[in-house]
Amino acid sequence: MIRSAKPVSPRCVSVSRPDDKATPGAAGPMHRSKNGHLRLADRRADYDRFGISAVDVAEFEDGQRIGTERGRYEWWYFDAHLDDGATVVVVFFTKPNVSPNSPLAPRVTINLTLADGRSFVKFLDTKPELFDASKSTCDVRIGTNRFVGDLNRYHITATIEEISVDIEFTGDVPAWRPKSGHLYFGTVGQEKLFAWLPSVPHGLANVRYTIGDEEHRASGSGYHDHNWGDVPMQTLMHNWYWARASVGPYTVIASYITATAAYGYETQIVYMLAKDGKIIADDDAKVSFEMDRVATDSKTGKPVADLTRYTYHDANTRYVVSFEREKTILQAIFTDRMPLLKRIVARLIGFDGAYHRFTGKVTIEKFEGEARTETFEDQAIWELMYFGKARR
Repeated sequence: MIRSAKPVSPRCVSVSRPDDKATPGAAGPMHRSKNGHLRLADRRADYDRFGISAVDVAEFEDGQRIGTERGRYEWWYFDAHLDDGATVVVVFFTKPNVSPNSPLAPRVTINLTLADGRSFVKFLDTKPELFDASKSTCDVRIGTNRFVGDLNRYHITATIEEISVDIEFTGDVPAWRPKSGHLYFGTVGQEKLFAWLPSVPHGLANVRYTIGDEEHRASGSGYHDHNWGDVPMQTLMHNWYWARASVGPYTVIASYITATAAYGYETQIVYMLAKDGKIIADDDAKVSFEMDRVATDSKTGKPVADLTRYTYHDANTRYVVSFEREKTILQAIFTDRMPLLKRIVARLIGFDGAYHRFTGKVTIEKFEGEARTETFEDQAIWELMYFGKARR
């Protein structure tokens, strides 16, 4: 287990969401945080503007959704926990997520962690002309690497240096998004966008991965989502926790987003719980978030919680989803991979963003009143993205 030596807080920090939401298509107020800094777009006019349904996700929504000009970015993400103990993460980017103000600069990443402790983190940066993406479906090509699918079945192939993956992936939970999937920061008329589509909340992944001449085949639990935005994320978000897991009959996606100081450090919870392939809970206004055993990561200097918990409360029923960190499989300081000049500029302006990816135990508990009626445990993968300075 990777732990840090410097304790930040022994307390459990809890945050709840107010019940201030508008229903899809309603004429009432927009779903906006109490200080007006965040808006999870959910009005009829929003759905009409995006050309999407308030209920069903269309295949084009997993295609290219935004341009590649400066300031705009997009990526397609996949991860899997395999039955041989390995985890694999593959991401296709229109540009490095630390450099959204650059023109099109395609990137592929592979993060492979094996049960025997070996870990490989690979980056492939290519020329703009080697990028191609469909707007009608998910079909992204970066050089010879390809990420293609239709919200149900996907085929992902990528090779970087001695590491290669070939993934067949079939979903068993329908595509979902939090309301329209578009989270806006700022006042009307000056809003900035961060968008998120969990295209496959859960599915079966069959993976062939090679390390040089060494070949492995395994299957396991997979997940795919898709993000895009129109300004650098670090100007909008101070940090976020994000997690997904498959536990017994349940699938969960959960995120806790904290905006930057410019947006009052306002927070937004995103939450989806499915059972036996059917979504049973996704109202973030009914969810509270807690973190405990927080300590400073010795490499990145960011506060990291050993325990994060999401509690969904509806009438007499509660679902408690807890993530307990056992291992940090990736710690990345963004400036480390910048060219020297950009690295110097970033340090001068005080940017020290970092990314952490964890594995550990996830527990899902169901309560009826005070009685616990169900408990399931399994392994999970989750992350902490930390753009801003560590807050006291």
